[in-house]
Amino acid sequence: MFNKILIANRGEIAVRIIRAARELGVGTVAIYSTADRDALHVHLADEAICVGPARSTESYLNMNNILSAAVATGAQAIHPGFGFLSENSKFARLCEEMNIKFIGPSAKVMDMMGDKINARAEMIKAGVPVTPGSEGEVHTTDEAVKIAEEIGYPIILKASAGGGGKGIRKVNTVEELVPAFEAAQAEAQAAFGNGAMFIERMIFPARHIEVQILGDSHGNVIHLGERDCSLQRNNQKVLEESPSVAIGHTLRNEITSAAVKSAQHVSYENAGTIEFLLDESSGKFYFMEMNTRVQVEHPVTEFVSGVDIVKEQIRVANGNELSVKQEDVTFSGHAIECRINAENPKFNFAPSPGKITNLFLPGGGVGLRVDSAMYSGYTIPPYYDSMIAKVIVHGENRFEALMKMQRALLEFDVEGVTTNVDFQLELISDPHVVAGDYDTSFLGNVFLPEYQKED
Repeated sequence: MFNKILIANRGEIAVRIIRAARELGVGTVAIYSTADRDALHVHLADEAICVGPARSTESYLNMNNILSAAVATGAQAIHPGFGFLSENSKFARLCEEMNIKFIGPSAKVMDMMGDKINARAEMIKAGVPVTPGSEGEVHTTDEAVKIAEEIGYPIILKASAGGGGKGIRKVNTVEELVPAFEAAQAEAQAAFGNGAMFIERMIFPARHIEVQILGDSHGNVIHLGERDCSLQRNNQKVLEESPSVAIGHTLRNEITSAAVKSAQHVSYENAGTIEFLLDESSGKFYFMEMNTRVQVEHPVTEFVSGVDIVKEQIRVANGNELSVKQEDVTFSGHAIECRINAENPKFNFAPSPGKITNLFLPGGGVGLRVDSAMYSGYTIPPYYDSMIAKVIVHGENRFEALMKMQRALLEFDVEGVTTNVDFQLELISDPHVVAGDYDTSFLGNVFLPEYQKED
Protein backbone atom coordinates (compact mmCIF):
# COMPACT_ATOMS: atom_id res chain seq x y z
CA MET A 1 0.00 0.00 0.00
CA PHE A 2 1.08 3.60 -0.58
CA ASN A 3 2.94 5.24 2.27
CA LYS A 4 1.71 8.72 1.43
CA ILE A 5 -0.78 10.33 -0.95
CA LEU A 6 -1.39 13.98 -1.82
CA ILE A 7 -4.96 15.28 -2.01
CA ALA A 8 -5.26 17.77 -4.87
CA ASN A 9 -8.48 19.33 -3.62
CA ARG A 10 -10.11 21.20 -0.77
CA GLY A 11 -13.32 21.28 1.28
CA GLU A 12 -15.38 18.28 2.30
CA ILE A 13 -14.01 15.94 -0.38
CA ALA A 14 -10.44 16.57 0.79
CA VAL A 15 -11.52 15.78 4.35
CA ARG A 16 -13.33 12.65 3.14
CA ILE A 17 -10.20 11.37 1.35
CA ILE A 18 -7.94 12.13 4.33
CA ARG A 19 -10.22 10.10 6.61
CA ALA A 20 -10.34 7.13 4.22
CA ALA A 21 -6.56 7.17 3.80
CA ARG A 22 -5.99 7.33 7.54
CA GLU A 23 -8.23 4.29 8.06
CA LEU A 24 -6.06 2.45 5.52
CA GLY A 25 -2.88 3.49 7.33
CA VAL A 26 -1.81 5.82 4.51
CA GLY A 27 -0.19 9.19 5.23
CA THR A 28 -1.69 12.32 3.66
CA VAL A 29 -0.51 15.64 2.27
CA ALA A 30 -2.99 18.50 1.96
CA ILE A 31 -2.49 21.32 -0.50
CA TYR A 32 -4.04 24.72 0.11
CA SER A 33 -4.29 28.21 -1.30
CA THR A 34 -3.53 31.27 0.80
CA ALA A 35 -7.30 31.67 1.28
CA ASP A 36 -7.53 28.15 2.76
CA ARG A 37 -4.72 28.41 5.28
CA ASP A 38 -7.17 27.73 8.14
CA ALA A 39 -9.28 25.12 6.30
CA LEU A 40 -10.15 21.86 8.05
CA HIS A 41 -8.38 19.64 5.52
CA VAL A 42 -5.15 21.51 6.26
CA HIS A 43 -5.47 20.75 9.97
CA LEU A 44 -6.43 17.09 9.49
CA ALA A 45 -3.72 16.00 7.05
CA ASP A 46 -0.34 14.72 8.23
CA GLU A 47 1.37 17.42 6.16
CA ALA A 48 0.20 20.54 4.35
CA ILE A 49 1.80 22.70 1.71
CA CYS A 50 0.66 25.96 0.12
CA VAL A 51 0.45 25.83 -3.67
CA GLY A 52 -0.51 29.40 -4.52
CA PRO A 53 -2.81 32.41 -4.10
CA ALA A 54 -6.58 32.35 -3.59
CA ARG A 55 -7.55 32.12 -7.26
CA SER A 56 -7.98 28.47 -8.20
CA THR A 57 -6.13 28.97 -11.49
CA GLU A 58 -3.05 29.86 -9.44
CA SER A 59 -3.44 27.17 -6.79
CA TYR A 60 -5.82 24.19 -7.11
CA LEU A 61 -5.49 24.21 -10.89
CA ASN A 62 -1.75 24.92 -10.89
CA MET A 63 -0.38 21.60 -12.12
CA ASN A 64 3.29 22.49 -11.76
CA ASN A 65 2.91 23.65 -8.17
CA ILE A 66 0.83 20.60 -7.20
CA LEU A 67 3.29 18.16 -8.77
CA SER A 68 6.18 20.00 -7.13
CA ALA A 69 4.39 19.64 -3.78
CA ALA A 70 4.03 15.89 -4.38
CA VAL A 71 7.74 15.53 -5.17
CA ALA A 72 8.81 17.72 -2.24
CA THR A 73 6.76 15.71 0.25
CA GLY A 74 7.50 12.28 -1.21
CA ALA A 75 3.87 11.50 -2.06
CA GLN A 76 3.55 8.39 -4.21
CA ALA A 77 0.05 9.13 -5.50
CA ILE A 78 -2.37 12.01 -6.00
CA HIS A 79 -6.10 11.83 -5.34
CA PRO A 80 -7.85 14.62 -7.28
CA GLY A 81 -11.30 14.32 -5.63
CA PHE A 82 -13.95 15.94 -7.83
CA GLY A 83 -13.82 19.22 -9.72
CA PHE A 84 -10.54 21.08 -10.31
CA LEU A 85 -8.11 18.64 -12.02
CA SER A 86 -10.07 15.44 -11.44
CA GLU A 87 -10.99 14.98 -15.11
CA ASN A 88 -7.96 16.67 -16.65
CA SER A 89 -6.12 14.14 -18.80
CA LYS A 90 -3.08 16.41 -19.14
CA PHE A 91 -2.64 16.35 -15.36
CA ALA A 92 -3.12 12.58 -15.25
CA ARG A 93 -0.52 12.21 -18.01
CA LEU A 94 1.95 14.43 -16.16
CA CYS A 95 1.50 12.28 -13.06
CA GLU A 96 2.27 9.19 -15.13
CA GLU A 97 5.38 10.81 -16.60
CA MET A 98 6.64 11.69 -13.11
CA ASN A 99 5.94 8.19 -11.77
CA ILE A 100 3.28 9.52 -9.42
CA LYS A 101 0.13 7.40 -9.42
CA PHE A 102 -3.01 9.32 -10.39
CA ILE A 103 -5.89 7.90 -8.34
CA GLY A 104 -8.34 7.61 -11.19
CA PRO A 105 -8.43 6.21 -14.72
CA SER A 106 -5.55 6.55 -17.17
CA ALA A 107 -5.14 9.69 -19.25
CA LYS A 108 -5.99 7.64 -22.34
CA VAL A 109 -9.31 6.46 -20.91
CA MET A 110 -10.02 9.93 -19.58
CA ASP A 111 -9.58 11.36 -23.07
CA MET A 112 -11.84 8.63 -24.42
CA MET A 113 -14.65 8.99 -21.88
CA GLY A 114 -14.19 12.47 -20.39
CA ASP A 115 -14.70 14.05 -23.78
CA LYS A 116 -18.42 13.76 -24.52
CA ILE A 117 -17.98 13.30 -28.26
CA ASN A 118 -15.40 10.54 -27.91
CA ALA A 119 -17.50 8.88 -25.20
CA ARG A 120 -20.55 8.90 -27.42
CA ALA A 121 -18.62 7.23 -30.25
CA GLU A 122 -17.29 4.55 -27.89
CA MET A 123 -20.76 3.81 -26.51
CA ILE A 124 -22.10 3.30 -30.02
CA LYS A 125 -19.30 0.77 -30.56
CA ALA A 126 -20.18 -0.92 -27.26
CA GLY A 127 -23.84 -1.25 -28.23
CA VAL A 128 -25.09 1.11 -25.53
CA PRO A 129 -28.09 3.27 -26.56
CA VAL A 130 -27.33 6.94 -27.23
CA THR A 131 -29.59 9.84 -28.20
CA PRO A 132 -29.56 11.14 -31.80
CA GLY A 133 -26.95 13.87 -32.14
CA SER A 134 -23.88 15.30 -33.87
CA GLU A 135 -21.17 12.83 -34.84
CA GLY A 136 -18.26 15.13 -33.97
CA GLU A 137 -17.33 18.54 -32.63
CA VAL A 138 -19.41 21.52 -33.64
CA HIS A 139 -17.55 24.83 -33.87
CA THR A 140 -19.81 27.24 -35.77
CA THR A 141 -23.41 28.38 -35.66
CA ASP A 142 -23.87 27.37 -39.30
CA GLU A 143 -22.92 23.79 -38.44
CA ALA A 144 -25.22 23.88 -35.42
CA VAL A 145 -28.21 25.06 -37.45
CA LYS A 146 -27.72 22.31 -40.04
CA ILE A 147 -27.35 19.52 -37.46
CA ALA A 148 -30.34 20.74 -35.44
CA GLU A 149 -32.52 20.62 -38.55
CA GLU A 150 -31.45 17.03 -39.17
CA ILE A 151 -32.13 15.66 -35.68
CA GLY A 152 -35.11 17.91 -34.88
CA TYR A 153 -36.00 20.19 -31.97
CA PRO A 154 -35.83 20.42 -29.02
CA ILE A 155 -32.06 20.00 -28.73
CA ILE A 156 -29.44 20.42 -26.07
CA LEU A 157 -26.05 22.06 -26.62
CA LYS A 158 -23.18 20.70 -24.52
CA ALA A 159 -19.53 21.60 -24.13
CA SER A 160 -17.45 18.68 -25.39
CA ALA A 161 -14.99 19.09 -22.50
CA GLY A 162 -17.69 20.14 -20.04
CA GLY A 163 -18.91 19.18 -16.63
CA GLY A 164 -20.66 20.64 -13.61
CA GLY A 165 -23.52 22.02 -15.69
CA LYS A 166 -21.35 24.54 -17.58
CA GLY A 167 -21.54 25.08 -21.33
CA ILE A 168 -25.06 23.63 -21.57
CA ARG A 169 -28.11 25.23 -23.19
CA LYS A 170 -31.55 23.88 -24.02
CA VAL A 171 -32.93 25.07 -27.36
CA ASN A 172 -36.56 24.68 -28.43
CA THR A 173 -36.62 26.59 -31.72
CA VAL A 174 -34.29 27.67 -34.52
CA GLU A 175 -34.67 31.30 -33.38
CA GLU A 176 -33.11 30.43 -30.02
CA LEU A 177 -30.21 28.46 -31.46
CA VAL A 178 -27.63 31.06 -32.51
CA PRO A 179 -27.60 33.15 -29.29
CA ALA A 180 -27.71 29.99 -27.18
CA PHE A 181 -24.82 28.43 -29.10
CA GLU A 182 -22.67 31.53 -28.81
CA ALA A 183 -23.36 31.84 -25.08
CA ALA A 184 -22.66 28.16 -24.37
CA GLN A 185 -19.49 28.22 -26.45
CA ALA A 186 -18.18 31.30 -24.65
CA GLU A 187 -18.97 29.74 -21.27
CA ALA A 188 -17.21 26.51 -22.27
CA GLN A 189 -14.15 28.39 -23.48
CA ALA A 190 -13.93 30.31 -20.22
CA ALA A 191 -14.51 27.28 -17.99
CA PHE A 192 -12.50 24.60 -19.81
CA GLY A 193 -10.29 26.42 -22.30
CA ASN A 194 -12.13 24.55 -25.06
CA GLY A 195 -15.10 25.94 -26.98
CA ALA A 196 -15.91 22.76 -28.92
CA MET A 197 -19.60 21.84 -28.67
CA PHE A 198 -21.82 18.95 -29.59
CA ILE A 199 -25.56 18.64 -30.08
CA GLU A 200 -28.08 16.05 -28.95
CA ARG A 201 -31.80 15.60 -29.28
CA MET A 202 -33.21 16.66 -25.93
CA ILE A 203 -34.94 14.01 -23.83
CA PHE A 204 -36.92 16.32 -21.56
CA PRO A 205 -38.45 15.92 -19.12
CA ALA A 206 -36.65 12.75 -18.09
CA ARG A 207 -35.18 10.94 -15.14
CA HIS A 208 -31.47 11.46 -14.63
CA ILE A 209 -30.18 8.03 -13.60
CA GLU A 210 -26.54 7.32 -12.94
CA VAL A 211 -24.77 4.05 -12.17
CA GLN A 212 -21.70 3.82 -9.94
CA ILE A 213 -19.05 1.53 -11.34
CA LEU A 214 -15.68 0.31 -10.05
CA GLY A 215 -12.94 -1.32 -12.09
CA ASP A 216 -9.44 -2.57 -11.35
CA SER A 217 -6.28 -3.37 -13.33
CA HIS A 218 -7.07 -7.10 -13.20
CA GLY A 219 -10.06 -6.85 -15.52
CA ASN A 220 -12.78 -6.76 -12.87
CA VAL A 221 -15.66 -4.33 -13.32
CA ILE A 222 -18.68 -4.12 -11.03
CA HIS A 223 -21.60 -1.77 -10.44
CA LEU A 224 -22.90 -0.51 -7.11
CA GLY A 225 -26.45 0.21 -8.22
CA GLU A 226 -28.04 3.40 -9.44
CA ARG A 227 -28.73 6.88 -8.11
CA ASP A 228 -31.61 9.16 -9.10
CA CYS A 229 -30.28 12.68 -9.61
CA SER A 230 -33.33 14.22 -11.32
CA LEU A 231 -33.77 17.08 -8.83
CA GLN A 232 -31.59 19.68 -10.52
CA ARG A 233 -31.32 23.41 -10.90
CA ASN A 234 -29.48 24.81 -13.95
CA ASN A 235 -28.19 21.30 -14.71
CA GLN A 236 -26.63 21.03 -11.26
CA LYS A 237 -27.81 18.42 -8.80
CA VAL A 238 -29.54 19.47 -5.59
CA LEU A 239 -30.66 16.18 -4.05
CA GLU A 240 -29.83 12.57 -4.88
CA GLU A 241 -31.22 9.23 -3.77
CA SER A 242 -30.66 5.52 -4.20
CA PRO A 243 -32.35 3.40 -5.39
CA SER A 244 -34.56 5.22 -7.88
CA VAL A 245 -38.31 4.85 -7.34
CA ALA A 246 -38.77 5.14 -11.12
CA ILE A 247 -37.04 1.86 -11.88
CA GLY A 248 -38.27 -1.68 -11.48
CA HIS A 249 -36.21 -4.86 -11.28
CA THR A 250 -36.01 -5.52 -15.04
CA LEU A 251 -35.09 -1.97 -16.04
CA ARG A 252 -32.58 -1.77 -13.18
CA ASN A 253 -30.81 -4.85 -14.53
CA GLU A 254 -30.79 -3.40 -18.06
CA ILE A 255 -29.33 -0.05 -16.98
CA THR A 256 -26.69 -1.45 -14.63
CA SER A 257 -25.69 -4.04 -17.22
CA ALA A 258 -25.30 -1.30 -19.83
CA ALA A 259 -23.10 0.65 -17.40
CA VAL A 260 -20.84 -2.35 -16.77
CA LYS A 261 -20.67 -3.01 -20.51
CA SER A 262 -19.64 0.63 -21.03
CA ALA A 263 -16.82 0.38 -18.50
CA GLN A 264 -15.63 -3.00 -19.75
CA HIS A 265 -15.50 -1.69 -23.32
CA VAL A 266 -12.86 0.89 -22.36
CA SER A 267 -11.08 -1.32 -19.76
CA TYR A 268 -11.99 1.19 -17.07
CA GLU A 269 -10.03 1.33 -13.81
CA ASN A 270 -10.97 3.05 -10.56
CA ALA A 271 -14.30 4.72 -9.70
CA GLY A 272 -16.54 6.19 -12.36
CA THR A 273 -20.17 6.98 -13.07
CA ILE A 274 -22.19 6.25 -16.19
CA GLU A 275 -25.06 8.71 -16.54
CA PHE A 276 -28.27 7.96 -18.42
CA LEU A 277 -31.46 9.78 -19.31
CA LEU A 278 -34.60 7.71 -18.81
CA ASP A 279 -37.67 8.56 -20.86
CA GLU A 280 -40.40 7.36 -18.50
CA SER A 281 -43.09 7.55 -21.16
CA SER A 282 -41.33 4.97 -23.35
CA GLY A 283 -39.21 3.20 -20.75
CA LYS A 284 -36.14 3.75 -22.93
CA PHE A 285 -32.84 4.98 -21.55
CA TYR A 286 -29.93 6.67 -23.29
CA PHE A 287 -26.26 7.14 -22.44
CA MET A 288 -25.55 10.76 -21.54
CA GLU A 289 -21.97 10.92 -20.29
CA MET A 290 -19.37 9.34 -18.05
CA ASN A 291 -17.79 11.04 -15.07
CA THR A 292 -14.27 9.69 -14.73
CA ARG A 293 -13.95 10.50 -11.02
CA VAL A 294 -15.66 10.11 -7.67
CA GLN A 295 -19.01 11.92 -7.53
CA VAL A 296 -20.30 14.41 -4.96
CA GLU A 297 -23.19 12.03 -4.30
CA HIS A 298 -21.12 8.87 -3.78
CA PRO A 299 -22.19 8.56 -0.08
CA VAL A 300 -25.73 7.46 -0.96
CA THR A 301 -24.27 4.50 -2.84
CA GLU A 302 -21.94 3.73 0.06
CA PHE A 303 -24.94 3.60 2.39
CA VAL A 304 -27.03 1.21 0.28
CA SER A 305 -24.15 -1.01 -0.88
CA GLY A 306 -21.90 -0.99 2.18
CA VAL A 307 -18.85 -0.39 -0.06
CA ASP A 308 -16.41 2.44 0.79
CA ILE A 309 -15.81 3.90 -2.67
CA VAL A 310 -12.87 6.15 -1.70
CA LYS A 311 -11.01 3.28 -0.05
CA GLU A 312 -11.61 1.17 -3.16
CA GLN A 313 -10.14 4.00 -5.26
CA ILE A 314 -6.94 3.99 -3.22
CA ARG A 315 -6.66 0.19 -3.21
CA VAL A 316 -7.22 -0.07 -6.96
CA ALA A 317 -4.65 2.66 -7.67
CA ASN A 318 -2.19 0.68 -5.55
CA GLY A 319 -2.68 -2.29 -7.91
CA ASN A 320 -4.99 -4.33 -5.71
CA GLU A 321 -8.04 -6.17 -6.97
CA LEU A 322 -11.43 -4.86 -5.97
CA SER A 323 -12.24 -6.06 -2.46
CA VAL A 324 -15.70 -7.22 -3.60
CA LYS A 325 -17.07 -9.13 -6.56
CA GLN A 326 -20.43 -8.40 -8.16
CA GLU A 327 -22.05 -11.40 -6.49
CA ASP A 328 -20.86 -10.10 -3.12
CA VAL A 329 -22.60 -6.74 -3.50
CA THR A 330 -25.99 -6.56 -1.81
CA PHE A 331 -28.26 -3.53 -1.57
CA SER A 332 -30.13 -2.57 1.55
CA GLY A 333 -32.65 0.16 2.30
CA HIS A 334 -32.82 3.65 0.87
CA ALA A 335 -30.40 6.61 1.02
CA ILE A 336 -30.84 10.33 0.33
CA GLU A 337 -28.33 13.17 0.11
CA CYS A 338 -29.02 16.90 0.38
CA ARG A 339 -26.33 19.35 -0.66
CA ILE A 340 -25.99 22.24 1.79
CA ASN A 341 -24.69 25.43 0.18
CA ALA A 342 -23.78 28.85 1.54
CA GLU A 343 -26.25 30.69 -0.69
CA ASN A 344 -29.54 32.53 -0.58
CA PRO A 345 -32.28 30.67 -2.48
CA LYS A 346 -34.64 33.65 -2.16
CA PHE A 347 -32.21 35.86 -4.11
CA ASN A 348 -31.48 33.62 -7.07
CA PHE A 349 -29.18 31.44 -4.96
CA ALA A 350 -26.60 34.20 -4.56
CA PRO A 351 -23.44 32.94 -2.79
CA SER A 352 -23.11 33.84 0.88
CA PRO A 353 -19.46 33.67 1.94
CA GLY A 354 -18.42 34.89 5.37
CA LYS A 355 -17.56 33.83 8.89
CA ILE A 356 -19.48 31.01 10.54
CA THR A 357 -20.18 32.32 14.03
CA ASN A 358 -21.96 29.21 15.24
CA LEU A 359 -22.38 25.73 13.78
CA PHE A 360 -24.37 22.70 14.88
CA LEU A 361 -24.31 19.66 12.63
CA PRO A 362 -27.05 17.06 13.12
CA GLY A 363 -26.08 13.72 14.62
CA GLY A 364 -27.38 10.81 16.64
CA GLY A 365 -29.05 7.63 15.52
CA VAL A 366 -28.15 5.00 12.95
CA GLY A 367 -27.90 5.95 9.27
CA LEU A 368 -27.01 9.65 9.44
CA ARG A 369 -23.80 11.10 8.03
CA VAL A 370 -22.70 14.70 7.53
CA ASP A 371 -19.72 15.28 5.23
CA SER A 372 -18.37 18.77 5.81
CA ALA A 373 -15.20 20.80 6.24
CA MET A 374 -16.91 23.53 8.26
CA TYR A 375 -16.34 24.48 11.87
CA SER A 376 -17.44 27.32 14.12
CA GLY A 377 -15.25 30.35 13.53
CA TYR A 378 -14.29 29.30 9.99
CA THR A 379 -14.55 31.93 7.27
CA ILE A 380 -15.96 30.65 3.98
CA PRO A 381 -13.87 32.23 1.20
CA PRO A 382 -15.64 33.74 -1.83
CA TYR A 383 -13.39 32.08 -4.40
CA TYR A 384 -14.74 28.55 -4.60
CA ASP A 385 -17.88 26.44 -4.84
CA SER A 386 -20.57 27.34 -2.31
CA MET A 387 -21.21 23.79 -1.06
CA ILE A 388 -20.35 23.58 2.64
CA ALA A 389 -21.80 20.20 3.65
CA LYS A 390 -23.70 17.13 2.55
CA VAL A 391 -26.32 15.53 4.75
CA ILE A 392 -26.76 11.84 3.94
CA VAL A 393 -29.31 9.52 5.53
CA HIS A 394 -30.14 5.84 5.25
CA GLY A 395 -33.35 4.09 6.24
CA GLU A 396 -34.87 0.66 5.90
CA ASN A 397 -37.20 2.18 3.28
CA ARG A 398 -37.71 5.48 1.48
CA PHE A 399 -40.25 6.84 3.96
CA GLU A 400 -37.89 6.26 6.87
CA ALA A 401 -35.08 7.96 4.94
CA LEU A 402 -37.28 10.97 4.17
CA MET A 403 -38.30 11.33 7.81
CA LYS A 404 -34.70 11.02 8.95
CA MET A 405 -33.63 13.71 6.48
CA GLN A 406 -36.37 16.04 7.68
CA ARG A 407 -35.22 15.53 11.27
CA ALA A 408 -31.59 16.15 10.33
CA LEU A 409 -32.32 19.35 8.40
CA LEU A 410 -34.41 20.69 11.28
CA GLU A 411 -31.39 20.25 13.56
CA PHE A 412 -28.87 21.76 11.13
CA ASP A 413 -27.94 25.23 12.42
CA VAL A 414 -25.48 27.65 10.82
CA GLU A 415 -25.10 31.25 11.96
CA GLY A 416 -23.14 34.00 10.22
CA VAL A 417 -23.96 33.00 6.64
CA THR A 418 -27.15 32.25 4.72
CA THR A 419 -27.66 28.65 3.61
CA ASN A 420 -30.15 26.59 1.62
CA VAL A 421 -31.11 24.39 4.59
CA ASP A 422 -34.69 25.69 4.73
CA PHE A 423 -34.97 25.33 0.96
CA GLN A 424 -33.86 21.70 1.20
CA LEU A 425 -36.29 21.10 4.05
CA GLU A 426 -39.20 22.39 1.97
CA LEU A 427 -38.05 20.36 -1.02
CA ILE A 428 -37.79 17.10 0.93
CA SER A 429 -41.27 17.78 2.37
CA ASP A 430 -42.95 18.58 -0.95
CA PRO A 431 -45.78 16.12 -1.73
CA HIS A 432 -44.38 15.36 -5.19
CA VAL A 433 -40.94 14.56 -3.79
CA VAL A 434 -42.41 12.50 -0.97
CA ALA A 435 -44.36 10.52 -3.58
CA GLY A 436 -41.29 10.16 -5.82
CA ASP A 437 -43.23 11.94 -8.57
CA TYR A 438 -40.61 14.17 -10.15
CA ASP A 439 -38.24 14.43 -13.11
CA THR A 440 -35.60 16.86 -14.39
CA SER A 441 -38.24 19.53 -15.06
CA PHE A 442 -39.76 19.51 -11.57
CA LEU A 443 -37.42 21.77 -9.65
CA GLY A 444 -37.24 24.55 -12.23
CA ASN A 445 -40.80 24.41 -13.57
CA VAL A 446 -42.86 23.42 -10.53
CA PHE A 447 -41.11 23.80 -7.20
CA LEU A 448 -38.99 26.94 -7.60
CA PRO A 449 -41.70 29.23 -9.01
CA GLU A 450 -43.86 28.53 -5.95
CA TYR A 451 -40.96 28.62 -3.48
CA GLN A 452 -39.66 31.99 -4.68
CA LYS A 453 -43.15 33.56 -4.51
CA GLU A 454 -43.21 32.96 -0.76
CA ASP A 455 -42.26 35.82 1.54
